[in-house]
Amino acid sequence: MKIFIDTANLDEIRKVHAWGILDGVTTNPSLIAREGGDFIETIHEICGLVKGPVSAETVSQDPEGMIKEGRLLAKISEHVVVKVPLTAAGLTATRALSDDGIDVNVTLIFQSSQALMAAKAGAAYVSPFLGRLDDIATDGVQLIEEIVQIFGNYPELGTEVLAASIRTPLHVSQVACAGSDVATIPYGVLSKLVNHPLTASGNAQFLADWDTVPDNDIVGQMNRWLEKRGS
Repeated sequence: MKIFIDTANLDEIRKVHAWGILDGVTTNPSLIAREGGDFIETIHEICGLVKGPVSAETVSQDPEGMIKEGRLLAKISEHVVVKVPLTAAGLTATRALSDDGIDVNVTLIFQSSQALMAAKAGAAYVSPFLGRLDDIATDGVQLIEEIVQIFGNYPELGTEVLAASIRTPLHVSQVACAGSDVATIPYGVLSKLVNHPLTASGNAQFLADWDTVPDNDIVGQMNRWLEKRGS
């Protein structure tokens, strides 16, 4: 499963990119507004940091506006994926942009039939929001499972499932088990994925034991060993 970070914060992207696990980035108008920077320049900077898909969302609500904005956003970088909502206008825009060779991420999907329509319109990605479904006592992971099954029945669609609205580390494991192609994850949740109390306590014990070794300078030992061997 590919891992994207869901943010427009450049520092967060840099930190996770340094881990060597980042495949792409998703943004939305709310995330851009939260950072307070220039929209176009922010997308450009993100594309410079991450050589993978970067979702940039249109804000027009009519198909003509979405198509115009989408074509302009695609000029920022080859890595830009144009993001549109699952509406009738969004479907029209998805078909037009897809026919232009522009990858489209159709967002705000809450039922499997919506995902199917987006795929039929040519979407490269569909973004079901499992966390928001959980908020209203609906099983968001089940939605991922349904979409994965439908797309598995019709592989010619060629659309990837991008699990969004990830709230917890458990969500990440669940969507991976469900077969999602991608999970887009906020920085806070990504941080929790690499922190576990048993990992921390185990590492602390290893270091405490190592401190009892008389000569515990590995670099120094290695240099002396290489020197003896004439390396």
